[in-house]
Amino acid sequence: MSVEISGPKEADVSDEDAQFQKLPTGIAGLDQIMLGGLPASRPTLVAGSAGSGKTVFVLQLLAEGIRQFDEPGVFVSFEESTHDLRRSGVSLGFEIEEWEAAGKWTFIDASPVASEENMVSGSYDFGALVARVDHAVKTTGAKRVCLDSIGAIFARFPDPTIVRFELFRVASALKEMGVTSILTVERSEDGPISRFDVEEFVADNVVILRNVPEREKRRRTLEVLKFRGAEHRSGEWLFTIVKQEGIVVLPISLMALRPPASSERVTTGNASLDRMCSGGFFRDSVVVVSGPTGSGKTLISSEFVAAGVEAGERCVLISFEESLEQLVRNSASWGIDLDALEGGGNLKILCEYPEVASLEDHFVTVKKIIEEFSPSRVAIDNLSALERISTERGIRDFIIGLASFLKQLEITSLITSTTTTLLGGPSITEGHISTLADGIILLRYVETRSEVRRGLVVLKMRGAAHEKQIVEFTIDDKGLHVGEPFHGVTGILGLARSTTVDI
Repeated sequence: MSVEISGPKEADVSDEDAQFQKLPTGIAGLDQIMLGGLPASRPTLVAGSAGSGKTVFVLQLLAEGIRQFDEPGVFVSFEESTHDLRRSGVSLGFEIEEWEAAGKWTFIDASPVASEENMVSGSYDFGALVARVDHAVKTTGAKRVCLDSIGAIFARFPDPTIVRFELFRVASALKEMGVTSILTVERSEDGPISRFDVEEFVADNVVILRNVPEREKRRRTLEVLKFRGAEHRSGEWLFTIVKQEGIVVLPISLMALRPPASSERVTTGNASLDRMCSGGFFRDSVVVVSGPTGSGKTLISSEFVAAGVEAGERCVLISFEESLEQLVRNSASWGIDLDALEGGGNLKILCEYPEVASLEDHFVTVKKIIEEFSPSRVAIDNLSALERISTERGIRDFIIGLASFLKQLEITSLITSTTTTLLGGPSITEGHISTLADGIILLRYVETRSEVRRGLVVLKMRGAAHEKQIVEFTIDDKGLHVGEPFHGVTGILGLARSTTVDI
């Protein structure tokens, strides 16, 4: 199963943009942002701080050109050795040596001689470099040329003015060759576009990669700053670097702009809860179950996927809070054998603590599992745990992308969120997902004279009537049991204080 992310249509492209042919990059998610790819036969400057992914970007651009479009490429290195670049390619799943042997990938080592510490501006032969690149392009029929990193040349010259002029000549020569070229350059995190102020000389197009800290966490983003004369989508876009794959851009706001709407109902796994929801959840619903720790959220998730497996549906259960052993043990105490359900082939369980990966990596992992397993139901418990590894903006982007992705596939989804206190204070996660959710079920603790009881209410069920009473529920070795409504009681859903019920 795969998802098509909304991309450009002929009607979306202006007459001015039509004169520029776009070259698809092949990098996941990037072509949707660029409205088709890089402007063909023109140079693009990719500027980024240390560790932002510039070399990965250009390696992947050439690799995807070969793998997806059978377009040979030339890689000009000003800094790293070809040995190190080949090794980096292996870690990303790129078969560079095989492509070299087949004449589809050509390395040009353009690094200055290491022993020339007192290099002067006239000692580097840019004319010879252009000749070498031109020869490689003509020999292999290359369509893509990458120069990484031109900042390594600037750092060795006392007068960058001449080098800027020579780079302009290089960029002009690349245009004449008819190739689409990428030039990478270092930049400081908060400084100008490039450290050496070259963009006005060589670049019709500028892409900025960022890897900046936010509240002791780093966040990678990509921005298309300009495409001269060609349209593109503005703003910063999340991306991550995945082992054996490379860069994956997450264009979250482009996903599922017009998701389908299903009228089919599916069971929640609990007959009483089905009744409260007027027959269950809609097939393409995203339902949030919110409550304090220990209130029954994991139980509702387990019943939800167990009912799906019993109905012959493929289901995915993802836990960001418990280990697999804990999840299986706790479910067994409610009469649900998750081991047996998974052994039957219709249930896939993933248990992963938030700290083992970045938020973007978790998104990619979840998306990949869903695409490969093709489930009809997905339960995610507990999404609030991801707040520990992300900023508020990161959580917002994750939720928007995840909810849109699930709805586009018409997957019935149940997502749990933990309130900040035992009394029900809202979490950051709950604040962002509440407007996106089709249904919201709240669980609360209710204090009586000498004990704590549990209350449940269906707060929202978009497009359907539902019971609005706050009912008591209990949990035993056979699962969750809905009881009678609380009568004459107010403040059960209050966030600032506990509720005492005088019975």
